[in-house]
Amino acid sequence: MTEATLRELLEEWELTPDGAARSGRCARVLPVRTASGRPAALKVSTPHWEAELEHLALQHWRGDGAVQLLRADPRRFALLLERLHPDEDLSEHWDVEACEIVAGFYQRLHVPAGPQFVTLSSCVRRWVGELGELPRDAGVPRRMVEQAISIGRDFLADEATDGRLIHTDLHYANVLAADREPWLVIDPKPLSGDPHYEVAPLLWNRWDELAAPSGQGVRRGVRARFHAAIDAAGLDEERARDWVVLRMVVNATDDGGTDDWVTRCVTVAKSVQD
Repeated sequence: MTEATLRELLEEWELTPDGAARSGRCARVLPVRTASGRPAALKVSTPHWEAELEHLALQHWRGDGAVQLLRADPRRFALLLERLHPDEDLSEHWDVEACEIVAGFYQRLHVPAGPQFVTLSSCVRRWVGELGELPRDAGVPRRMVEQAISIGRDFLADEATDGRLIHTDLHYANVLAADREPWLVIDPKPLSGDPHYEVAPLLWNRWDELAAPSGQGVRRGVRARFHAAIDAAGLDEERARDWVVLRMVVNATDDGGTDDWVTRCVTVAKSVQD
């Protein structure tokens, strides 16, 4: 489906291939040139709910801190994007510095969200219900599950849980080098939510570095990343911590999670609280 769609779009949008295509878990991206000769990137995603409103988020941002959207066909999950440098992201930067760079985008990206976006509170409501139904031998400490439920209920009663456009998957590989700015954000999975929700992906990604014998230790490493992000963005520490705990407990209870993943999630949740 994706390959056929790429061919159709090349013809319909008068695009010329300009390099080898790249495939990710849910999308295929082809470097192209437009009819005017402008370098661009044609992205076609496998239909899934997280990509349904990517084009709307990019339209809201209008290239301010994020890759610029040139054209979209939401029905075919197709986007024509500004060409960035896919071989250079933040994965090779010192993680604390990378966290500061990522958090530096928060204020620019967290604009008022329109009514088109799914609300974070609707997700929290579902999570609280699912956590409440977990058996006591679910593999996550019961104390932590009950803490997450309590946090979720507090957020459900808080109007600030919704209202700002949040990326939700903003980590090292979703920030690419660019010509227009040194770095630009890609691949949003947008919600109408709370900016403090954004921090957690910086903590669970690049995990091998934290767990390496030569590292500073997992707990210290997680906390260094957490504080670098909230300080750079001017976020409230307690609120950001609560979102990390809730997200990690929810992630840990995902049916597809391995034992290693559950351990990682629990470790992150504990590290930001110790």
